Amino acid sequence: MNNFSKYSSFTLSAFIILCLVAGYFVFPAFQEFIDETVKVILRGNKEETHAYFKEFGAWGPIAIILFIILQMFLIIFPSWLPVIISVMAYGLWLGILISLTGVMLASAIGYFIGIKLQKPLQGVIGEDKLKKMDFWISHYAFGSVILFRISPFLSNDSISFIAGMLQMNFKKFMLATFCGMFPLSIAIGYFSEDISTLENGMYWIGGAGIVAYGIYIFIDYRKRRKKS
Repeated sequence: MNNFSKYSSFTLSAFIILCLVAGYFVFPAFQEFIDETVKVILRGNKEETHAYFKEFGAWGPIAIILFIILQMFLIIFPSWLPVIISVMAYGLWLGILISLTGVMLASAIGYFIGIKLQKPLQGVIGEDKLKKMDFWISHYAFGSVILFRISPFLSNDSISFIAGMLQMNFKKFMLATFCGMFPLSIAIGYFSEDISTLENGMYWIGGAGIVAYGIYIFIDYRKRRKKS
């Protein structure tokens, strides 16, 4: 396996960031747009943010969705940031709908990219070990995806690539993605008015998800042990 296959995700991320930085300094209109958008978002005023995005009409939600898809490759940006922006710009429920649309599209794209990376993955860990992962895929993949999606502190973008590489059922993957992101989006949208409250809320959500997943695996392990 060549070096590009090993580090393709980091290479692509660096390339996209480099293009955005170059565009920022080369195109004055793009620079002005970025500067104004960042200022509006950082001020944290919902009315101002809503009025600002309203000026873009239908392109506002499309821009947020495209940013969510792009953010999948920009590892420096937290995955929950677009949800806050969307809720501030369009209100709780419409904002959640827009952000969920972006996440579902990004997840599907990441999944199919993961399928393309399956052969390089076999070259890294070996085909025999990959086959042994069938047990995890069959029994714990659904819950694992939900855990990664609902926890704001886990790398929930990478799980899309992993699910594709390990050939998890696409419909189950998308359903698990929705089951994890929907409650997380509601919590982020609800608590986003106060940053300190939002931080505490995300800790509680992430912690509860990890505990619930651990209990599920423990119970399943006990059942299998009794049967065997």
